[in-house]
Amino acid sequence: MIAGQLALVTAALFAGAALYINIAEQPARMKLDDRSLLVEWKLAYRRGFAMQASLAMIGFILGIVAWLQSADWLWLAGAIVLVANWPFTMLVIMPTNKTLMATDPANAGPEARHLMIKWAGLHAVRTVLGFGATLLFLAPALR
Repeated sequence: MIAGQLALVTAALFAGAALYINIAEQPARMKLDDRSLLVEWKLAYRRGFAMQASLAMIGFILGIVAWLQSADWLWLAGAIVLVANWPFTMLVIMPTNKTLMATDPANAGPEARHLMIKWAGLHAVRTVLGFGATLLFLAPALR
């Protein structure tokens, strides 16, 4: 079933991108001074948000299609876990994002750095959701 295979690939891409942010990009940006840290995050965030939001929605739709075609609840579960990134981002992470986006890099200081540390912890939840969806999609794909 092509929809299921594509859902799996999409979830894996989401998870991989999220993991990259947690283990490579975020630790590297934390080595920058406060102003540069904030400037880099703002530039990366805009691009990353569009990419990961799209992957979550595409994977969700493909997971729903696979579920409708097979009636296997694991496709539905994976779709729900993957799209859970949207409400989690909007309700939990977005207040931190808005504060960081509203901060003028010229005024960045310890508070911005503290928010970046908080943001990284929140983003790690997105990584876990991505891998959870990938595993849920992998089980029926292997059958």
